[in-house]
Amino acid sequence: MTAPLILGTNSIKDTGFDVANSIRFNSGDSAFMTKTSTTVTNDKKFTVSAWCKRSKLGSSSEFGIFKTISDSNNQNKNIQFGFYHDSIYFAFVDGGSVTVNKVSTAVFRDSSAWYHVMLAVDSTQGTAANRNRIYVNGTEVTSFSTDTNAGADETFLSTSCNIDVGRYTGTSGTHRYFDGYLAEVVFIDGLQLAPTDFGEFDSDSPRIWKPKDPSSLTFGNNGFYLDFKDSSNLGNDANGGTDLTESNIVAIDQCTDTCTNNFATFTSENHTYSGFTVSEGNLKVVTTSGQKGLHGTSIMPTDSGKWYFEVKIDDGAPGDGSRVGIMNYQTQLNNSSYTGVINTPSQVLAGCTTSCKSAKHFEGDAQGVMVEYTSSGDFADGDIVQFAMDLDNKAIYIGRNGTFLSRTGSSGGDPTSGSSKTGAITTNTNIMDGSPMTAYTGISIGGGGSADHEMSFNFGNPPFSISSGNTDTNGFGNFEHAVPSGYLAWCSKNLAESG
Repeated sequence: MTAPLILGTNSIKDTGFDVANSIRFNSGDSAFMTKTSTTVTNDKKFTVSAWCKRSKLGSSSEFGIFKTISDSNNQNKNIQFGFYHDSIYFAFVDGGSVTVNKVSTAVFRDSSAWYHVMLAVDSTQGTAANRNRIYVNGTEVTSFSTDTNAGADETFLSTSCNIDVGRYTGTSGTHRYFDGYLAEVVFIDGLQLAPTDFGEFDSDSPRIWKPKDPSSLTFGNNGFYLDFKDSSNLGNDANGGTDLTESNIVAIDQCTDTCTNNFATFTSENHTYSGFTVSEGNLKVVTTSGQKGLHGTSIMPTDSGKWYFEVKIDDGAPGDGSRVGIMNYQTQLNNSSYTGVINTPSQVLAGCTTSCKSAKHFEGDAQGVMVEYTSSGDFADGDIVQFAMDLDNKAIYIGRNGTFLSRTGSSGGDPTSGSSKTGAITTNTNIMDGSPMTAYTGISIGGGGSADHEMSFNFGNPPFSISSGNTDTNGFGNFEHAVPSGYLAWCSKNLAESG
């Protein structure tokens, strides 16, 4: 059973309380935060609240959002809260025995959406089910495939235990790490709170659950509020308590992709996902088997507006024709293999030969436009490819390291030229037909398809270090090169503005 979707705040422009930052956890880095508890306010009551955007799905491993553990054997008062086989779960181990184990029947597999997840515990409650309540997007989860509730007056928290964010620790001591984005992480020591303490349904769009400012809540002795606003101290407790210590987390992991402004990423449930590994919050794409194409992002502009993003070539495969570009998503929705993406060499744009100085620009009848990284082109590892879509005038522009190119590969592309479409790589209206437009990467069908390639996508939240820092017209995004005037980052607030 898939959980019914309560739309996140990515669906509206104005949210009242804006969340400025999140943090990107990459499980491959073993990233987490931790602190040691002091005297417990109330060992029978606590609340955990977090907004999360998942990246890794479908694994048999558990992925922790929050946990406490009070001994090295992981047996004495071990609290776990996070995802288990895509379900949300809460487990408690006391003295080697699992005394609480709740796993939701519903699964949460939308890696393009922000979820608000919450655990509220009070073992003094007379009704067993009320002692450990789980909520998603303001709605209580009441159906569980495993449903063992806390005992009456059971004690949970203890002094001098480790409190971790982003890491699960099994009874064998095995660590498993959260993969995705977290924002507004709150721990309350001593109170069982309600979802309305952290969020509310939008008055104009009652299916949209949006965050509220938690700073006025009572946090207790060990409580904390992580807003991730300080890139030099991402474990800072905004409530003024003891900061959490970061492990394998750096300043570039701070993001503006949040529950009030959702940015594009690749989605690991995409039907073309096989043959790729995606990391760094689904922004770094590595091919692992040949002649496949990955497309589909969580934020897709359609028939209007001007849109911009960048791609860094981390490791191209020129002999196999690494490609990055923009595609019409709808025409590729039912294609599961690379062969439906780019068909024949005759789709090379007029005026651009196989020795084209700027590498090849490909265009299909209703598919897309992209750059091929070849041994004869000028694109090289470390280059940043720029993509500017003018859907108002039906034109797409491609740049390299700050210079927009013409169709022949020389400079001369002008994304601000409007209806004249000066130097546009394509003006094919079959591509820009009002269907969703999406980013793309893959390996050329004309190549051997044996070499891996690595591409890092920056839709406004770069997974790589930026030396300059440029925003779009509305002040969103963080880009290496200047965003053309009037162009916007691929994020929900910009999409809402453009209708």
